[in-house]
Amino acid sequence: MIRGAERGAIVTLQADYANPGHASALVMLLDAYASDPAGGGKRLSAFAKANLVDELAARPQAYSVLAFDGEQPVGLVNCIEGFSTFACKPLVNVHDVAVLASHRGRGIAKQMLREAERIALERGAVKLTLEVLSGNHSAIRLYERIGFAGYQLDPAMGAAVFLQKWL
Repeated sequence: MIRGAERGAIVTLQADYANPGHASALVMLLDAYASDPAGGGKRLSAFAKANLVDELAARPQAYSVLAFDGEQPVGLVNCIEGFSTFACKPLVNVHDVAVLASHRGRGIAKQMLREAERIALERGAVKLTLEVLSGNHSAIRLYERIGFAGYQLDPAMGAAVFLQKWL
C-alpha cells in the first residue's frame, strides 16, 4: 500500500478512491471517528459503509487525505470544495478530521491538514473552513495553532454560528 514506509514514519497522501486499500482505510477510519464521542458516538450505517467511497468518487469536488503508520491507516481528512461568492473562487470545507486514538498527539492531524491545504491551493481555493465542537478543546487548539480562526465579517455582528436542518 505505502512503498518505503516504515512503522513509526507517518506518511500522508491524497486518497485514490479507486484503490481498494485506500477505500477500505477510508471507511474504517471514518467508522472509527463516527464511533468516537467527537464524531457522534454512533457507527456508520451499512449503507454508508457500502456506498461512501463510490459517492465521494462521483463528486469531483471531494478529496480525502489519508495517514499511514507503515501499512496501518491511522488518519483521515475528508474535504469538499465549495465556492466563495465574495471572492468568486473555490473554498474547501474540511469536513472530517480523524486520527485513531492510538496515534493522537503525534502531529498526524497537522500533517494531514497541511496536505489538504496543499491540494486546496492547487485547486485555486481562497480558504479552508471547518466546524469543530466547542468542547473539543484539543482540536480547537490545534486548528488555532495552524492558522484557523473564528469567522466574522464585522465584529459588531458577532461570530458565525454553524446550524443544521435534517432533511
